[in-house]
Amino acid sequence: MDRGLTKAVDRFAKTIGGALRQAASGTSVEQQKLERDAIVEAFNLSLAFVDSDQRHSDDELWAIVAAFAHHDLLPGMATPDALRRNDLVDGKRNWLTKPSDMFVTFRQVDTTRRTTFARLYYDEAMTLAHTVISLDQYTADAELKALVEFQRLLMAALPSAAAGGPQAATGSGDPGSSNSDAEQAAVDAAVEADVPTEPPEPLEDVLAELDALIGLDQVKEEVRLLSALLRVQKLREERELPVVDSNNHLIFSGNPGTGKTTVGRLLARIYRSLGVVDKGQLVEVDRSGLVAGFVGQTATKVAEVFDRADGGVLLIDEAYSLTRGGEKDFGREAIDAVVKNVEDRRDSMVVILAGYPKEMAELVATNPGFQSRFPKTIYFPDYTDDELVEILLIISGGGTYSLTDEAEEAAKVWFGAHDRGRGFGNGRLARNLFEAAVSRHAQRLVDVENPSDDELTTLEAADIAAVPTESDRESALDSHSESDVETPSE
Repeated sequence: MDRGLTKAVDRFAKTIGGALRQAASGTSVEQQKLERDAIVEAFNLSLAFVDSDQRHSDDELWAIVAAFAHHDLLPGMATPDALRRNDLVDGKRNWLTKPSDMFVTFRQVDTTRRTTFARLYYDEAMTLAHTVISLDQYTADAELKALVEFQRLLMAALPSAAAGGPQAATGSGDPGSSNSDAEQAAVDAAVEADVPTEPPEPLEDVLAELDALIGLDQVKEEVRLLSALLRVQKLREERELPVVDSNNHLIFSGNPGTGKTTVGRLLARIYRSLGVVDKGQLVEVDRSGLVAGFVGQTATKVAEVFDRADGGVLLIDEAYSLTRGGEKDFGREAIDAVVKNVEDRRDSMVVILAGYPKEMAELVATNPGFQSRFPKTIYFPDYTDDELVEILLIISGGGTYSLTDEAEEAAKVWFGAHDRGRGFGNGRLARNLFEAAVSRHAQRLVDVENPSDDELTTLEAADIAAVPTESDRESALDSHSESDVETPSE
């Protein structure tokens, strides 16, 4: 029998039992009771995740018996049927709907003593949870969703100092995004030179950065579910249990400026934290980086790009543009080379195809090579007006500007006046508005003698561009259509 759960329970009991003893130091609580409390906590957590999909398989319940009979919490002769008959499992999933009393106690101690017991509990609870849902060969969506919801519940309840994570970030390459261009260039250079980079980051730290991005709630959910599944599969692999053959390649679909590149960078780091890839760099290319102008050169050019991305993630922007071209175009050759490299390097790197939703769907539907190798699509929705205002505030803060309440309201009206159709600029639209506002602000202050610091750094409603007219929108659409093929969407 797989003893993975027994080891996880033993570790939880030892680690959390020790934390309880430290937290209770100076009190009259019996040490033996604290150790028992840690085991009971592990029991409740384990059964809650067994019940998360309401299936209660024999594999799961035999593992429960082995793990907790070992701690005298269950009789050694207990069976899965006995656990079911005694209602020890059914309904236990409700235990995951709020932080436990033990977690709340740890949080209170942390707040008073500036300790990190709640974070320790979180780490051990997540290890135990992933171990429980790895007991079945096929992980149910309900189990993954329960894990992600519980993960988010505890993270939100952690004391702020322990929760970690950056300030809110945008998904458009603006100030506050996960890596600046300079930082990413340094990482790429180190990877290309085969220089060892920093050790893999803790998964929770990268997920905290993901959560700090503005909007993208469904994207965050998809990435967390994917991360949970990969971690479960890795646990099974480490214990030499059967693993479902999976494909890590993805499709990102959405309008420009919706954070596809930013999430791609975070996903590359998540994959490295989980051991899916070795280096964790993101290499981004479009058609021009893959297609050569002479016979026989395109395959070589594609191979060079894959070499740079090996050990990390390759994001191919507007991949459908490879199918556009005349009889003498080498885009088709590039597609064949991409499909071949995706298959040959499936164990050493991850490939993401990104672009507009309609074109991405058509590309996959008409190309069997992509259909089988890119089974999952993550959709990036347009930002709401309120989210675009948040992005504008972050961009402005990066430029040491602030907005008055009236300016924020004017910006919201300005964003709302734009159609949310194909090519909607999202984060880029926010940057364009900021740059225009700075220009109008400068013009407004030209005749002001000795402006104050506040005047120099405060954007007012008058600095926000006027709401575009219908003719303005038509001109913008015509301009976008002319450059649509050549403009990358991230």
